[in-house]
Amino acid sequence: MQPLGDVTERRPLREPSRFKSVESKPEHTSKLPSGSKVRIRISNQEQPEDTSTSQTDRDVSSSHTRTRRMGVKWLRIRSILNPRMLKPKHVSSYACTINEVVGDFIRRAAWLRETSGGGLMVNDLTAELYKFAFEGICSVLFETRMGCMNEVVPEETQKFIFSVGEMFRLSPILVLIPKFFWPYTPFWKQFVAAWDHLFKVAGELVQQKMDEIQDKVHLDQNVEGAYLTHLLLSEQMTVTEILGSITELLLAGVDTTSNTVAWTLYQLAKQPEIQEQLYQEVISVCPGDKVPDSEDIAQMPYLKAIIRETLRLYPVVPGNARVSVESEIVVGGHLFPKNTLFHLCHYAVSYDESIFPDAHSFLPDRWLRGGEEKPRLHPFGSVPFGFGIRACLGRRVAELEMYLLLSRLVQRFEVRPDPAGAPVTPITRTLLCPSTPINLQFVDRRTSPRQQ
Repeated sequence: MQPLGDVTERRPLREPSRFKSVESKPEHTSKLPSGSKVRIRISNQEQPEDTSTSQTDRDVSSSHTRTRRMGVKWLRIRSILNPRMLKPKHVSSYACTINEVVGDFIRRAAWLRETSGGGLMVNDLTAELYKFAFEGICSVLFETRMGCMNEVVPEETQKFIFSVGEMFRLSPILVLIPKFFWPYTPFWKQFVAAWDHLFKVAGELVQQKMDEIQDKVHLDQNVEGAYLTHLLLSEQMTVTEILGSITELLLAGVDTTSNTVAWTLYQLAKQPEIQEQLYQEVISVCPGDKVPDSEDIAQMPYLKAIIRETLRLYPVVPGNARVSVESEIVVGGHLFPKNTLFHLCHYAVSYDESIFPDAHSFLPDRWLRGGEEKPRLHPFGSVPFGFGIRACLGRRVAELEMYLLLSRLVQRFEVRPDPAGAPVTPITRTLLCPSTPINLQFVDRRTSPRQQ
């Protein structure tokens, strides 16, 4: 989004002096995933020389040059961010951090049930999962806790969460207004204010981590940390680039996790036989009080199939677009000229009966290896995280959060529908969200000292 760069530039952080005496072994290269046979992409190839005298052609050429430069900068930053977010060995290292937040969420769910749900109900589950996802991704990215799992959420954290919601609420409104009108509308002022606050808080967290590193350097102490520490020590990105990248990762990660887990629990509550099959898988891999980790998750194919089926029925991003900027392209036997805008409607494809038989039913088995339907599924029938170089950077962390949370929730609770509840349908507010609150009953399966 355009405001991103503007706000970042208005709030620069001081660049750190080199963290001398600190040994850092940054990963300078990252193997990027290859594209599909037919891929719509923005290329970084050189433009042919512009020999036309047309002002329109010169404007188009200038636009292409700007796009190419943006692409080069994006690819450089992405190659730095990729290893710690996409390589399994690095993502697995976040499991302990995420499991701490999962444990706090389970305790909060039990507390909410007792204090405001009549001993059974957890009301507005999506809002509570939003707090969990926010706490989880902040723990990974900023290496700090924000207090979302407290009985009373800190005011500053509430304001940050509100700013994220405002950004998503106002985005589709501004898209409908001509750009030159933006500065004269209240929506634009609210939008910029939301981004300003997001970068203010993120900037304070980054600066706090920089100060911690510098203090340890002065004391000749070893500097240890995860994602943010790695980015700061590697010195491959400026602090402004780190701030912009890490804030966007935060925004992308929260809604994916919270909405997907909310829809998953909603479906499991409606279909107890699927929930029971998942429970049996979880306790077979993690019997007793064993807390699932990343290695355990690898042995839970049904858990992964359930999440995948949820993302098919409720894609977080129901549609997006790509422009084939610099060359013509053939798609499905049709030739499209350069500068063609392709709109990709994931939601429509997900419900296409020719791609997914019985498309309106929640059928996790369709994703299992050896299942009857698996060989017939189109490999690009459901791509909730995108594909290729521009695929979602936070995919692996979001999936790990969802797997760890869902497996432990099923270990502890049987989830049942709200007896007085009506069906919940999705609605698009930039992202696909529940149109009404999801309220579910959380019934204890068993209680052990460790779970308490």
